[in-house]
Amino acid sequence: MKILITGSAGFIGSALTIKMLELGHEVIGIDNHNDYYNARLKEDRLARHLNHDNYEHIRADIVDTKAVLDIFKKYSPQIVFHLAAQAGVRYSIENPSSYINSNLVGFGNILEGCRHNNIQHLVYASSSSVYGANTSMPFSIHHNVDHPLSLYAATKKANELMAHSYSHLYNLPTTGLRFFTVYGPWDRPDMALQKFAKAITSGEIINIFNNGKHQRDFTYIDDIIEGLTKVATEPALPNYDWTSDNPDPGTSKAPWRLYNIGNNCPINLMDYIFALEKALGKKAKKNYLPIQPGDVLNTYANVDDLVKKFNYKPKTTVEDGINKFVQWFKKYYEC
Repeated sequence: MKILITGSAGFIGSALTIKMLELGHEVIGIDNHNDYYNARLKEDRLARHLNHDNYEHIRADIVDTKAVLDIFKKYSPQIVFHLAAQAGVRYSIENPSSYINSNLVGFGNILEGCRHNNIQHLVYASSSSVYGANTSMPFSIHHNVDHPLSLYAATKKANELMAHSYSHLYNLPTTGLRFFTVYGPWDRPDMALQKFAKAITSGEIINIFNNGKHQRDFTYIDDIIEGLTKVATEPALPNYDWTSDNPDPGTSKAPWRLYNIGNNCPINLMDYIFALEKALGKKAKKNYLPIQPGDVLNTYANVDDLVKKFNYKPKTTVEDGINKFVQWFKKYYEC
């Protein structure tokens, strides 16, 4: 099968590319290699699969409408994984325009490419951030999510709505996956785990927001890839029981579905940090700070729909996941 993966030099995109190649698929990868973080890490991720016989890499920006449509026309993919996006909650407060361009304009270009090229299934990345001010735990795709707390979250909610319109108007099967705090080897330098590991290793202070009282449904990268792989095999179908009298936010009469993809086990932030300290063999110097603008207090994924439909079972404990991350971290950064 021919598969298009956007963000193929990114944390999740590169891992997914490797998995799809292992399964025998032909993969076309798109990444713009921007300077949001050190470009060397993207190049090193990419090097793991760049020379594979069934992989072709394209350095392009999804905001470039012509480039995107030309790629779809030239390669005629059957399945599209859309993972490219401007990530990060706090950066969206500093630089909102980059989110509007990448996450809205860019996603619109991907939808247009799918519409005009008979794509069998579009699977795209959403985020647990969309739950925003919702405090009903665990978060369910059947909950209303109309109160985002950051522009990043708002763009991800917008992606879900944009996908629905294309599913409804053009019968395009789309599935959105709300990722819950993905971590593991090859993650981004701006993510908490790598930031903490670098600071602890060098004896610097780590900033702990909300005085360490956050809980997160930390999900290991391999468990995320398992979910993506399973979801891709079955294009979204209409829910013929859907009714406007009691509308279900997670399904539709169109071929459109949403799923949470998480570990279904929230962990206290301080326990997460303790596991990292233990794996590194060094205590952190801690600076406790108030909650930051845009941050969701806690996250907890209800994954019942994903389990029922795809028999999804995350297997990695936080302790095992952090140990695997630290092994990679020490080797990659030679520390």
